[in-house]
Amino acid sequence: MRAKLADYARLMRLDRPIGIYLLLWPTLWALWFAAGGLPPGHVLLVFVLGTVLMRSAGCAINDFADRDFDPHVARTRERPLAAGRVSPREALILFAGVCLLALALLLSLGNLQVVLWSVPAVLLAAAYPFMKRWISIPQAVLGLAFSWGIPMAWAALGLEVDWARVLPLMAANIAWVIAYDTWYAMVDREDDLKLGVKSAAILFGRHDRLVIALLQGGALLLLIQLGQNTGRGEYYNGGIAVASMLAVYQQWITRGREPARCFQAFLNNHWFGAAIFIGLALDYVQRA
Repeated sequence: MRAKLADYARLMRLDRPIGIYLLLWPTLWALWFAAGGLPPGHVLLVFVLGTVLMRSAGCAINDFADRDFDPHVARTRERPLAAGRVSPREALILFAGVCLLALALLLSLGNLQVVLWSVPAVLLAAAYPFMKRWISIPQAVLGLAFSWGIPMAWAALGLEVDWARVLPLMAANIAWVIAYDTWYAMVDREDDLKLGVKSAAILFGRHDRLVIALLQGGALLLLIQLGQNTGRGEYYNGGIAVASMLAVYQQWITRGREPARCFQAFLNNHWFGAAIFIGLALDYVQRA
């Protein structure tokens, strides 16, 4: 039983929390912008726990979708489902159960609007893993899935969705997600080409690092403009500056495109997102 629970935890990537961080940071950006600083504790707790649950559900359905591919990819062949330690049926049950837990969390807010907003979030999470069969840049769907918590932040606070802030935040996050997931896809590019799996790394080809730089630069410009439009100050701009330096660092370490370095650049995006949030949070503290 203990071994089975450990495999369930690995299926949900609880031993690899990078995906939680990458989903959490833009959600926190949105909560702070929507609340004008620190949001109510209950709302913050629901969104943090909900981020953990939805990322876990996304990993379970991802491995279900990739169950015929993962055994043939060096990086993924030892995942519980690929290795046969967890069945496809168990993965689906786990996905459904975790989604229900996330729904129960949202219901605790007593807010129908945010529950309705969550429906597309679940559909996007379930659809993304299958997109690599059909579209050349499935990372765009992942970006939309990872951005759905942004409008939900306004709904959770009982506010009308402020599209003047939501749309730039979503656009910036989608660009950033495509950028960092391209680093991730560059690790598996050779295996994906053999299997016929589509990815941004394959689509961008030899221009991969240039496109990543343009995407990260575009995300940062959108965030700078949003900061100016909302009266953010030096701490916020400082966070943007740190994120910019991290983007340059990622370009430097991947100049030879070694898979290990591309994976390191992917992991480094945790600090990219954290820098922006810390700058934003400090800016609101200063102004308070």
